Amino acid sequence: MIDIIKQLQEANPALGTTIIVLRADSRALDGTDRLTPEAQAWIDANAPDARLSQETVLLAPYPGGTPSERRVTVLAFSDSRQLAAFATAWTADPIEEEDAA
Repeated sequence: MIDIIKQLQEANPALGTTIIVLRADSRALDGTDRLTPEAQAWIDANAPDARLSQETVLLAPYPGGTPSERRVTVLAFSDSRQLAAFATAWTADPIEEEDAA
């Protein structure tokens, strides 16, 4: 993952240094180019200057494999605390609430 981040930062310096690559199956994504309404509301409330973008990187399917171009979804933050809070809220599996007995 560090190699992907470095690639992205070199290819597009405007992203800055505080970025997260969202998996295609991220529960924060509604398709590949937009956040779910809930995730967007979280961004609006907690990190309004965050930017979502599609970027191209070279990824190998396995260590030693031949890399090929892939589009990835990147969320860039201006502050590492915002990235950490987003990652905590949106990249972990949601905790199921227990029924009250």
